[in-house]
Amino acid sequence: MAIKVSLRKKRITEYRESLYLDFYPAIPHPKTGKPTRREFLGMYVFIDKDEIRKEIKEKKKQGKNTEKLKLLIKELPVLSESEKKHNTDTLNIAKEIKRKRQNFLNKPEIYTEYEKELKRKKELGEASFLKYFETVMNKRHGSNYDSWLSAYNYIISFSNGNLKFADLNESFFEDFKDYLLSTKSKRSNKSKLSVNTAVSYFNKVKAVLRQAYKDGKLEKDINAKIQPIKQEDTKKEYLTLDELNRLVKTECNNDLLKRASLFSALTGLRFSDIKKLTWKEIIYEAEQGYSIDYRQQKTKNIELLPISEQAVSLLEERGEPEQQVFEGLTYSAFQNKHLYQWLGNAGITKNITFHSFRHTFATLQLFSGTDITTVSKMLGHKSLKTTMIYAKIVDEAKRKAANKIKLDM
Repeated sequence: MAIKVSLRKKRITEYRESLYLDFYPAIPHPKTGKPTRREFLGMYVFIDKDEIRKEIKEKKKQGKNTEKLKLLIKELPVLSESEKKHNTDTLNIAKEIKRKRQNFLNKPEIYTEYEKELKRKKELGEASFLKYFETVMNKRHGSNYDSWLSAYNYIISFSNGNLKFADLNESFFEDFKDYLLSTKSKRSNKSKLSVNTAVSYFNKVKAVLRQAYKDGKLEKDINAKIQPIKQEDTKKEYLTLDELNRLVKTECNNDLLKRASLFSALTGLRFSDIKKLTWKEIIYEAEQGYSIDYRQQKTKNIELLPISEQAVSLLEERGEPEQQVFEGLTYSAFQNKHLYQWLGNAGITKNITFHSFRHTFATLQLFSGTDITTVSKMLGHKSLKTTMIYAKIVDEAKRKAANKIKLDM
């Protein structure tokens, strides 16, 4: 209930009135803690004849006795200019004190700790999870942003565009998990969303939940209680050395895309890292040769990656330090069209994407005898477990090769 504060006067002598605040309902006294209705301001004003006349008129309307007031008005002296000014200034100060008390007493600070906590939780719960998701998503850059945007669009569809923090619980996300595993792809109504795409989108939602808990938007760490979607083993397409050499000799409608793709195959860099690569990150030392000193877009780790002379030969003339090495490189369906045409002209029918050139680098390195720990470091993997999938590819290829030699037993 709001507390009303009124400014009132109490006559203390024949010619002066003391000013005080009247509280309704009563508030705790700041010293004793007992309920009180009054707070005297220690200020006074001179009694004004005009004010008494107004009071007499008001009491007459109410049918009250006005004899004492009539006697008082006869005794009151006429106020001097300085006394009038004192009254005006004092009343203005008193009104400002009243205003501040009113604001203070009706602010949440006077609530109990329990009431404040309830209010805070209610405000958190009413906030939009989708708007928070969008804020987190907009901090992402590079080709990975498209995947974040897709995850955002799927959770909007599932929640009909209205999802508050109060709506979030384990049951909701289990249902959302089922939705991702059964819904149609937004790119094609004829096919379902692939399991591994659902894995990627769900992991991004979990990442937002994890961040929301860190930011104090969630009372409980919901993310920790939700199991991720289990990823399916997929075949990582790569190019053989022969296929890679065929691509080198085949013309591409987009020379920038061709050079960037081959650069990925020779360095293992992701598209996002190639796109943002600047000339100042390419270093040459007489004894060590060329290397790239950069921060990975995906992991944010700082890496020093040695690169070959052939990789350097794919670069154009050195530009300004802050200038991008592959300036103008973009990731789009239009650019992919050039990639598919280039692959087709080279007689390659595998399902190759730009990321396949990174797979190619890893696989060919292992085929060439480079130990897996070194390959893992060159790829910038945080864990050797991530690199092990390439070792499985090589083992499978060796097994197939071994089975090709058959004797007539």
